[in-house]
Amino acid sequence: MEAKDTFKTVASAAEGIFRDKGSKFIGYIFPMSALAELKPILQQLSAEHPKARHYCWAYRLGLDSDNYRINDDGEPSGTAGRPILNSLLSAGLTNVLVVVVRYFGGTLLGVPGLINAYKSATIAAIENSVIIEKTENVVLTVRCAYLQLNAVMRIIKETDLTVRTQTFDLECTFVLEVRKATVELLTAKLSQVEEIQIDIT
Repeated sequence: MEAKDTFKTVASAAEGIFRDKGSKFIGYIFPMSALAELKPILQQLSAEHPKARHYCWAYRLGLDSDNYRINDDGEPSGTAGRPILNSLLSAGLTNVLVVVVRYFGGTLLGVPGLINAYKSATIAAIENSVIIEKTENVVLTVRCAYLQLNAVMRIIKETDLTVRTQTFDLECTFVLEVRKATVELLTAKLSQVEEIQIDIT
């Protein structure tokens, strides 16, 4: 059975707004592929909204449902990060970060009100974004002798692979992007070529 290697994410950043009793909740959704992207985005939003009270967020990465983090940023526990994450899960999105920036309007919303506000701001951002389907890919580095170049090139062409970089010398190197679900089949094909070395990252 073929592994499930497709997922839904957003094509680019988008935002949506929800208001309740004077408080304004601005939901920002971003495509995200690595944890290192989190801090610069939070710093950027904090610079754009210096007078906001809270910057609550949740992200989800990859196809593993356990790869997520949530942050209530001073709101009562479970009222911000969790509803943001649940909205991402409901929409079936991954490799995304949502930050909801809150301007306090002077009236406390209570736990149900906060949960609804953070959820609604997230849904508004999702609705304003372009959702795309992508495949989970891995990188293959293939090295072969110059004499085997044609055989390797033929396999690359037949399987319609994305070539990131290639160098031709006495030893030829290809850096290929490959759908995770097809890696086994492809490495088996390539392994039939003599004097070939394959590394997966």
